[in-house]
Amino acid sequence: MSEPIKILTKYIHEDDQCTLKGYESRGGYEGIRKTLTMSPDDVIEEVKKSGLRGRGGAGFPTGLKWSFIPRKEKSGKPVYIIQNADESEPGTFMDRVLLERDPHATIEGMMIAAWALQAEWGCIYIRGEYAYPYMQAKRAVDELYDKGYLGKNIFGSDFSFDLVVHRGAGAYICGEETA
Repeated sequence: MSEPIKILTKYIHEDDQCTLKGYESRGGYEGIRKTLTMSPDDVIEEVKKSGLRGRGGAGFPTGLKWSFIPRKEKSGKPVYIIQNADESEPGTFMDRVLLERDPHATIEGMMIAAWALQAEWGCIYIRGEYAYPYMQAKRAVDELYDKGYLGKNIFGSDFSFDLVVHRGAGAYICGEETA
């Protein structure tokens, strides 16, 4: 049997991967830079072609889901990007591991989704008991604001995106899509 191809966890054992410097040394934030040269519709089409699927039980195609979202220019309503890192189900720890060891990968993915959907605000909703992952995610967000990678005119573009990290209070429904 061949070794599995690691994508999400490829660099989690590198000691500096949780820092902006470490993440960028391995190509971090090149994806969002490239994304900002594309139209939002082209990004959605590229994600559809990639076959990327959600990590929930249904494994729903990500690009298809993004194509269903009415963007602000059409609906007049804002779009928000929320990462559900509540992990209420027993035995689920992937969000915790990523936020502890590679928070910038999660954030860059949110930034790409935000551009594709023209969202200007996002939130990492994290389980209240996850003190260390919360601190790691918060530190990563602070690094990005300090560097100018979050906020107004990201990477010299006309795209602006604000991101907060919010600790939950222990309610399963908070992680549901319709909450």
